[in-house]
Amino acid sequence: MPAPIPTRVVDSVAPAGLTPAQVAREFRALVDGGATLRVDGEARQHPARLLRLGYTPKHKITLFDTRFYLTNMRQTPEIRFLVSWVVQTRGRRIEIHPCIFYKDVSLVWRSASHFVWSNGEIWIGKGDVRQVVEDGQEVLYSDEATTDLPLEVQTAMETLCRAVRSGRPDDRAVALLLRRAPADRIEPYRDFVEPRRRAAADRRNLVNGGRPIARFTRRHDPTSLRFTPGYEPDFRGGILETSPSTSRLYGGALQRFRILSRNRVVQYQFVAGPRHAWIIPPQATTTELSGYGVRTIDVAVDDDLCVPGYEYHFLEDPEDPSSLFTQIPPGFAGPPNPHDETRCDTSPWLDQLPVIREFRRTIGRRGRR
Repeated sequence: MPAPIPTRVVDSVAPAGLTPAQVAREFRALVDGGATLRVDGEARQHPARLLRLGYTPKHKITLFDTRFYLTNMRQTPEIRFLVSWVVQTRGRRIEIHPCIFYKDVSLVWRSASHFVWSNGEIWIGKGDVRQVVEDGQEVLYSDEATTDLPLEVQTAMETLCRAVRSGRPDDRAVALLLRRAPADRIEPYRDFVEPRRRAAADRRNLVNGGRPIARFTRRHDPTSLRFTPGYEPDFRGGILETSPSTSRLYGGALQRFRILSRNRVVQYQFVAGPRHAWIIPPQATTTELSGYGVRTIDVAVDDDLCVPGYEYHFLEDPEDPSSLFTQIPPGFAGPPNPHDETRCDTSPWLDQLPVIREFRRTIGRRGRR
């Protein structure tokens, strides 16, 4: 039986101190040396063409045994993103998997799993799926946290993009790099799912045996949040780092806090702004990453633990009150965001979470309103 996936607590990584020309030469040496380019999109038949089209990397980040070679910022009407070439050594082979890394509205950087083109709009695949029973019927939902990039590289991504107000327009990268799915498919494909299934098959890799480490004992009651002992954030001795960020949606300057659990098995990222504080989905400290640059082992929590400061809450049909689409727990939607009326303030929920109250009380002024 193979050994379990190692765990390691490390500082957040920074971009390598290389010039764009040095990064490009290093990457081309890998390709010329026989590394395998595994492209899932329209460029799969001629992957080297991507370099001739201008997707030569300018930056490099390394985490554990994975190297990320990244382009400068690009954008479509839907997303701002970087093309990332994820480089991994498998036995004697070097494999390179180009990915789309983008920043979600919850302010976490993610790796797109696939895409759908429907009615003139792009929908970005959000990773693995899970079945939920609603009104007696099984419904599939994307488990978006499965596409979150490691918390250890989130600060580096912010660093690369902080000085860039707008990216180069690019409406072809998504189709060139990502596999296109039918309009009714939200599930990712085998190359995204298989490394996760393989890792989870060994129960020694699972966090808390695969059971949630945080749950609510009463539905839709934020004060009923409970953590499995040992998995609580260690606000006094477990703060690994703080880093700055900004967001127009959230009113300006933000601070990110990467914090270990008390048992050092899990890491959290709290985001604090002028009005809000919330939690990015927690991650394990395992060192295995898939070809998409994401962890293969999850940390299970109740979804309502990780509600961002603004979330979708709007009428799909303004003339039909029953057409409300919401991702906010019932009864906890605040005012609409002044920059995006489809999203409402979730402070009525967040401010009653005991873990957010403790974060503000312990971290001090940096985490308060």
